[in-house]
Amino acid sequence: MKVKVISVLEDNYMYLVIEESTRHAVAVDAAVPKRLLEIIRKEDVVLRAILTTHHHWDHARGNEELAQLFPGLQVFGADERIGALTHRVTHGQELTFGAIRVRCLFTPCHTSGHMCYFMWEDDSPDAPALFSGDTLFVGGCGQFFEGTAEQMLNNLTQILGTLPKDTKVFCGHECTVRNLKFALKVEPENEAVKEKLAWARQRDDEDLPTVPSTLQEEFLYNPFLRLTEEPVQRFTGRTEPVEVLRTLRSQRDNFKKPKERPNPQAMLAFDWGLFGPLLEKK
Repeated sequence: MKVKVISVLEDNYMYLVIEESTRHAVAVDAAVPKRLLEIIRKEDVVLRAILTTHHHWDHARGNEELAQLFPGLQVFGADERIGALTHRVTHGQELTFGAIRVRCLFTPCHTSGHMCYFMWEDDSPDAPALFSGDTLFVGGCGQFFEGTAEQMLNNLTQILGTLPKDTKVFCGHECTVRNLKFALKVEPENEAVKEKLAWARQRDDEDLPTVPSTLQEEFLYNPFLRLTEEPVQRFTGRTEPVEVLRTLRSQRDNFKKPKERPNPQAMLAFDWGLFGPLLEKK
């Protein structure tokens, strides 16, 4: 199982997961069809399915076009708002694509229909992979657009946090440097944060991705997975994990917001499709 990391849009990632024996492939969050098609041709693979983590345009925008280009293409997701959806999946459901096994992990909060995908191959020495969309990032977690701190706590501690520690984490956005700058504010003495931030800055300077991390690493420097650690609780002034998480997310939302990011009204306009005609003209 080979994972191709594909950078698109401003800071998004989409992925092409290739079963090397058959040269069949599954795409995750196919937002930019043209770029995905370039990789498919270059790798000489057959696209069998799309797995969509959530309905936001920067993760699902390419579904309709790809479904037209590949008749019979299967599109999986957990939200009826996902374009070209053919299979609505549920928590714990398992899918098989040749030797590739997929377990669907329902993580509502960023959106009410967010699904993560845990992938592995039986009898393979390679570590499993988690495609976490906008639920878990390198050094951070997603914003609570359609959910609650209670939901995100369950996502991070009971669902994603219990996966094998060697699991490789492939998230939906490249926001590692910003996340780790915040993590350093939370835990200024955390050496793992300092080392990972220095590494991430170097990768950023070289225009290289910071994915994947591993779940084991995330527990060392991601404050959203370190809710019971004394420095994190001291920073938030809270001790109950859900309140620590709620405060962390609020602080992160207000931490050095990049000026170039769209305002909430613009993001809603994208979600409602109001910019669709403009995008089509490009």
